[in-house]
Amino acid sequence: MNPATRDQLMKVSTATLCTALFKRGLRHQFIQDVRPLNPGLPNMVGEAFTLRYMPAREDLNQISVFLDRDHPQRKAVEQCPEGAVLVIDSRKDARAASAGGILVTRLMKRGVAGVVTDGGFRDSPDIAKLEFPAYHQRPSAPTNLTLHQAIDINVPIGCGDAPVFPGDVVVGDAEGVIVIPAHIADEVAAEAIEMTAFEDFVQEKVLEGRSILGLYPPTDEQSRNDFAAWRQATGR
Repeated sequence: MNPATRDQLMKVSTATLCTALFKRGLRHQFIQDVRPLNPGLPNMVGEAFTLRYMPAREDLNQISVFLDRDHPQRKAVEQCPEGAVLVIDSRKDARAASAGGILVTRLMKRGVAGVVTDGGFRDSPDIAKLEFPAYHQRPSAPTNLTLHQAIDINVPIGCGDAPVFPGDVVVGDAEGVIVIPAHIADEVAAEAIEMTAFEDFVQEKVLEGRSILGLYPPTDEQSRNDFAAWRQATGR
């Protein structure tokens, strides 16, 4: 990822990015029903590295599968690149955990940017204490083996109804997670920075008691002039 793009995406909200993507006809990039375990962290930004689960077949998914060093879940944890985000397709099912505190800690220590599942994590109170972005649907104590079978890594997946392709740009904030197609990440980030500047201006004016009519959107020339003056005064 372009380092400048990463820096820009650290400064914008998923809500603003949703609007920028909507303008481009992309309506389903926000991962539904996932929440941060530690909402006080800075934005999570990284390229997607994926792990896919399928319904478990009991005779193939005993606890002994973890003895295999090539088990897809273990491989994903050890192969997810530094600075990437591990995105897990858990079939939107949080009844069994996608991973737990030890594996999430390993991702953190390897320099991964964050982890997202549309299922749940076990050991979620411990994960919430880490300085590491982790997003899930809800806590889940049972091991993933009871319902899910890790089947493949770094392939296209669905996560919370959002399509995720390896290398897509994943951004998380205190509200949730959005997936930006890799080929438009630079332009979306640049536009989001501009949108954020305008929204900050509008918020300031609304707090001063100003009406949103003619201001948001800026259909009045005075609003456009005021924004230009605000940008010059604030260096934005």
